[in-house]
This record gives sequence, C-alpha cells and structure tokens, in this order.
Amino acid sequence: MDKKQAKERIEKLRKEINHHRYLTHVLDRQEISDAAQDSLKHELDQLEKQYPEFVTPDSPTQRVAGKPLPEFKKVRHEKPMLSLVDAFSDQEFLDWLQRIQKLVPREKLDYYAEIKMDGLAMTLIYRDGLFFQGATRGDGLVGEDITQNLKTIEAIPLRIDIEKLPKTKQAQAQKEVEIRGEVYMRKDVFEKLNKEQKKKNGQTFANPRNAAAGSVRQLDPKITASRKLNFYAYDLTTDLGQETHEQSHELVKLLGLPVNPHNKHCSNLQEVIEYHNSVAKLRPKLPYWSDGIVINVNKISTFKKLGVVGKAPRGALAFKYPAEQATTVVEDIQVQVGRTGALTPVAHLKPVLVAGSTISRATLHNLDEIRRLGVKIGDTVIIQKAGDVIPDVVKVLTRLRTGKEKEFRMPKKCPVCGSDVVRHPGEVAYYCSNKKCYAQNRERLYHFVSKKAFEIDGLGPKIIDQLWHHDLVKNPADIFNLKKEDLEALERFAEKSASNIISAIEKSKKVFLSRFIFGLGIRHVGEETAFALARRFGTLEKLKKASLDEINAVPDIGDVVAKSLYNFFQDPKSLKLVDNLEKAGVKIIPEHIKHKQILSGKTFVLTGSLSSLTRDDAKAKIRDLGGDVSSSVSKETDFVVAGEEPGSKYEKGKKIGVKIIDEKEFLKIIKE
Repeated sequence: MDKKQAKERIEKLRKEINHHRYLTHVLDRQEISDAAQDSLKHELDQLEKQYPEFVTPDSPTQRVAGKPLPEFKKVRHEKPMLSLVDAFSDQEFLDWLQRIQKLVPREKLDYYAEIKMDGLAMTLIYRDGLFFQGATRGDGLVGEDITQNLKTIEAIPLRIDIEKLPKTKQAQAQKEVEIRGEVYMRKDVFEKLNKEQKKKNGQTFANPRNAAAGSVRQLDPKITASRKLNFYAYDLTTDLGQETHEQSHELVKLLGLPVNPHNKHCSNLQEVIEYHNSVAKLRPKLPYWSDGIVINVNKISTFKKLGVVGKAPRGALAFKYPAEQATTVVEDIQVQVGRTGALTPVAHLKPVLVAGSTISRATLHNLDEIRRLGVKIGDTVIIQKAGDVIPDVVKVLTRLRTGKEKEFRMPKKCPVCGSDVVRHPGEVAYYCSNKKCYAQNRERLYHFVSKKAFEIDGLGPKIIDQLWHHDLVKNPADIFNLKKEDLEALERFAEKSASNIISAIEKSKKVFLSRFIFGLGIRHVGEETAFALARRFGTLEKLKKASLDEINAVPDIGDVVAKSLYNFFQDPKSLKLVDNLEKAGVKIIPEHIKHKQILSGKTFVLTGSLSSLTRDDAKAKIRDLGGDVSSSVSKETDFVVAGEEPGSKYEKGKKIGVKIIDEKEFLKIIKE
C-alpha cells in the first residue's frame, strides 16, 4: 500500500482497536475475541513501525488500557504499570533477542520465564506490613482504587511477613512495599458462575478474564467475595536488595503472596524455547486461561539499562501461542468446483499467521453464508482455525470499511467448463450442470488417491494434473493400468520415482471396503458413513444390491445420504466404474472382525495431536476393536482422547461431564 493508504488504514485500525478496548477494559464485555484484538493491534504496530511519521501520542500502541471507572477513586501509580510487546512467531521472538543483545553487547543474558495468565493486572501497596491500597492498571499511569474488593480475595494477605526478610531490609519493607500481580478466575469457577447467571437470567461472561474484571469492579465487595477470585504476584517494584527478577519472586513468596509455581529461570535461549514448548503442552490442563509466556531479562540492572520504548519495557516480551483467530483482508472471492460439482466460494486473503500456519484462503461455504456474514471483497474479517478444520471467516469488521468494498455474486456459468450453474430445490449449494466438467473429474481423482481413500503415496494433485493433461488418466480405473514407461515419459520423472509410484499403485490394489466406498466420492458419504456401511453390509455385492430401506436402517444414516448412495449404485455409469476397478486388479477386503470387540458400543472423540500414533491409526484401532469414532462431542460420547494442544472438544467434554483420557490411558484401553 502507498503512504496515503497506510495512513487511512492506521486511522481506521486505531478507531476499531479503541472501540474494542473500551468495551473490554471499561464496560467489561467483548464483541470479538482476545486473539482477534491482538491481531488488529499487531497489524497496527507493524504499520507504525513501517511508517513512524504516523505514530501519535494517543495511538493504542502508546498506551496500556482503558479509562478508570468513574465510580472508583483514582490512583496515580508511583511507577507506571507498563504493557508488553507481543511476539506471535519464533522469528519475532528471535528478532527481539537480537535487538536487546545489540543494546547490551557485553552482557551475557539470562532470563526469567512466566506463564502469561489471562487476568487483570493489579498493584498492591503495604504500609507498616498491612494491606493499605490495591488498584487496577487503568491507563498505566492512573488506575482505580479497588482496595475493599481486593481484600475479599483470600490469596492476597492482609498482612505481609516482613520478619522473614533479611534484617537489613525490614525497615524499608515496614515503610512501604509495592507488589504487582494478576487477579484471575479459575476455569471451573467461571463455568459455575455462568451457570448461576443463566439461572437468574443475569449477565454471562465471554471468558474468565471478563468475568474477573466484572467481579473485581463491583461497588459492593460482597459480590466480589462471592466470585471466588484468585491472585498470583509477578513483580516486586520496591527495592529490597533483589538483583534479579527471580529474586523478586522469591522475596514476594517470603512475604506471603502466592507466585506461579510453573515460572522458571532460564539460563539461555534454548531453555526459553524448551519452557515455551513445555507450557504449550501444559496449557489445556491449567486451571486458568493462558495465551503465552512472559520472558524477562533476569538481571534488574540490565532490565533498567534496556529502558522503555513507548509504553513497553525493552527487557520483557509476551511470547504468545498461535492464536486460533486473527484479522486479515479479503482480497478476492473466487469459486472452486468440487468433485460433486458444488461451487464453493473461497476467500483469498492477505496472508496471516493463524494457529501456527500462514493462511491465505478460507472457505465461505455457500452464498447463504456470505449473505449471513455480510462479507464483501475488500473487507477486514476475523478468520478462525481450530485443529484440522479449514479456516472459516467468522465475522466482518464493518467499521473498517472504506466504501470501496465490492459485493460478491455467484457466477451463472461454471468458471471451469462454462456450463450453466443450477441450484437444486431445498439445497443451499449451487452446482455445475455438466457431469463431465473437468474440474469435477479432477477433484474426484484427487479424492480417490487421498490418504483416507486409496492412499496412493506420491500420486498427488500435480502428478494427477500431468497424467490428465497427457490423456493417461481420465477416471480412477485408469490409474491401475499405468505402466512405468508411461510415467518415465513425463517431464521431471526419473526411473526411480516412476518405479516408486507404480509400486504404491500396486500396493493400493488391496483395499478395505470402507476405504473403497469413501474413495468413490459418493455425494454426502464421508469417512464415518463409509465405515458404518462397510461394517453393516460386509461386502460390496451386498451394498450394491441393498434397497433404499435397508440403507436407511443403518444407524446415523439419514434419508438424504441413503438416497444419494442408492442412486449411485442404480446408475449404470457408476456400476461400470466399479466393474472397471475390479477388472484393473482392485481387491476389496471385507471389514472382517480381526480383534475382540472390547470397545463395542463405545464412542470416542479425538482432539489434539498424539505422539505415538497418527489420528488415522487411532481411529482405525478403535474401529478394529468394535468402537465408534465421532467428530463432535455429545452426551453419547464415552471418551474424549486429549492429545497435545487439544481444542474446543476438550473443553466441551469437560463441560458436559464426558470422561477425558490422555494418550497413555488411551493406549492402555486399546492394548489387547
């Protein structure tokens, strides 16, 4: 973008961020997630670094939080309560390290790392050993006096243990001690609070941080007391002889305040990275919300020497974990033709990092979804990615519009073959009317060779395209008639790579019935449905001869799926494809029972990554033992298997009381 566009974008971002900061910090409510707010702030920060001439004193990057509430007495902080610079990637973290090392080139740095809790920053002042005053961070310079409310939190002592300090420091501590920390609400307390609020038709909260903020800012301390808030100290601003940040934590603990037991001293960069990775695994099991770690230069004199830039100390960094949400711009909306002929609108995005990967596309599903969201080309949107799910557009930030945004219209002709586009009665999707459309056939081939179908190693989309272009493969059966010399004649193919693919094709000729059914690409028939059909009918011949009523009787298969499957096997072209596959040497293995059915009647949901086996291997093992695998958590779920970094399924399972097991417990269950 040019300078004029950058200035306009910066101004709009500031206005949008200020709007959400006011909602969050003053009114204690949210319209968008913390991750989305972080993404907006990160974009503004990057633009201001690129165009420093547009930085203003009132920019959100130059201040800490919202205005103090008028109902509370104002408190001016003797030392400003600073915010932290965020890093969202390993590279940004390494860039920060390089910057600070250049400022203190002769010093060997060590670090103190802490879990970044999702709560409210507080400062506590003790005089004569007694709790004198507690205040919120506010705008960093002026906060709110909420002393009476903080006195209701049992984790905050009303008297500190000065006598435990070295005798030379007791006189100073007797005079005044200032300690800073985080007020937070545990996950279980948060869930209970929202349940109670729903019963009373009261306000429910979006997350534990909002609940803590709403609780600590009550004018009646009795309400605060009923919310069971908690507290962890993270800094000692009074000089009691400490030389490192680690010693500050030790002194705070001596005085009788809780500090997070997971915080850790790190001697070098490698130990910081190991800590970051270990907390990532720990996060789902923590009793509070956390979105990253805080890294401090441990030596206080070095920390002070590094100074402050804007409203953030150079010697500390918030190293956040990949967010499942981020904001970006819809640069275009294009239509993709799938294997069933359905036209799916796809948002082409300005690349953005979400959940650890760079995202440049997101599905918009269908025209009805575009209208529901109100998405236009040029809009700034929130996108979301969770687990293996394709990114979705979840919200449009309409206040960032410039007036140049364009409406999307579904094409009347297929963008690939030019045939008419139709919409069937009762369906939301639009379809290409040409069953011989190149895009549909190509997508069917991609699907046929995919991991969950025939799993032909090395035969990816690019090679499929080459084979199609040279008229070597036009339908799945053609794949099994390929010869090594066919591949060797293609560009960039060596003898070894051709041999490897032919070997993979030969190996894939023996296929389980469930994979065969899934590989056919029958409309509405997914992986779980294919497995249910294979287990119910046992052989392909029985499935081909099954009546509509017999198919409909299979558990979890409804009228739409049953009709689609029945019609497929009534179509002579479909039967010819199946016949050609068998003639080409494909051998279908019945879903025979190989193991004791020890998991019969049990339903599992998998979330997070497993270290000892793949997700597909885990599913296969559950099915071999007679169990079922579901993609969603419900009251019918027997077990949620939580691997590393589990997603929302883990939280939902806990919420509705489903048994949660880790990988170790799961392996015990499936071990014969």
